[in-house]
Amino acid sequence: MSNSDKHASKQQVEEFYDTYKEKQQKIGVNIRHRTILKNLKAAGLKPDSKVIEIGCGIGTVSGLIIKSIPSGKFTGVDISPESIDMAKRLNPSSNAEFLVSDMSNFTHSIKFDFVVLPDVLEHIPVEQHNNLFRVLSEITTKDAVVLINIPEPNCLNWIRKHHPEKLQIIDQALSMQDLLNNTYPHGFKLFKMYSYSLQYKQPDYTCIVLKKNMVFENYERKDKLALGMENFLSKI
Repeated sequence: MSNSDKHASKQQVEEFYDTYKEKQQKIGVNIRHRTILKNLKAAGLKPDSKVIEIGCGIGTVSGLIIKSIPSGKFTGVDISPESIDMAKRLNPSSNAEFLVSDMSNFTHSIKFDFVVLPDVLEHIPVEQHNNLFRVLSEITTKDAVVLINIPEPNCLNWIRKHHPEKLQIIDQALSMQDLLNNTYPHGFKLFKMYSYSLQYKQPDYTCIVLKKNMVFENYERKDKLALGMENFLSKI
C-alpha cells in the first residue's frame, strides 16, 4: 500500500498509528509542538479554556496545552487505541481525558472553546472533512476558535516527489478552497492564515485560525499615538 493512500481503511489507519506511537515518543516535544502552543495562545487560549485536540496521538502537544489551562478542561481524541493508552500514561491530570474515536459521530457533554488539529487534518480523507466540521460545530460554543496546523501544501507536494518515505499512511496536500467549503457551512469562518518555516528555509507549515463568531459589538479607533507610530514605521 502507498504511504499516502487516501483510500486506506479505518483498520489500516488504526494499525499504522498503533505502531507509529514509538516514533512519536522517540521524537518527543520539539519546536513544532511548541509553535502550535504559541499560535494557540495567540489565538486567545486562556487558563480556564475548554479544549479538544483531534488526532492527539500519544499526547505530545496535549501535555503542553494541559499545563497552559490549569483551571480549564482538556479532551484528547485519536483513532489509535494504543496511542490513547500511552497518552493517558504520559499525561496524568485531573482536568484531562483521552478518548478513542474517529470523530465521525463524536458527542460530548462539554461545549468546547477551542479545537486544535495539530498536523492531523491532512491525514483525514478530504471527503470526511465536511462531516468532521459538522461534528465540531455541535460540540463547540458559539464563540469557539479552531486552530489548524498543516504542512504547507507546496512543501508537502515537494516531499511527496523527493522524499515519499517520509509520508504517513494518508498525507494529502490540502486545498484552501476545499477547506473553506467544508468549514463555512458549519459556522466556522476564516480569521487568519499564514505560512511559516521550521525545518526548511522555505515555508513548510501553515497555521489556519477559524472562528464561529466574527461579529464585534463595537469598533474602536486606535489612539493617535498608536496610529502615529504605525504611520512612522510604515515609512521605514
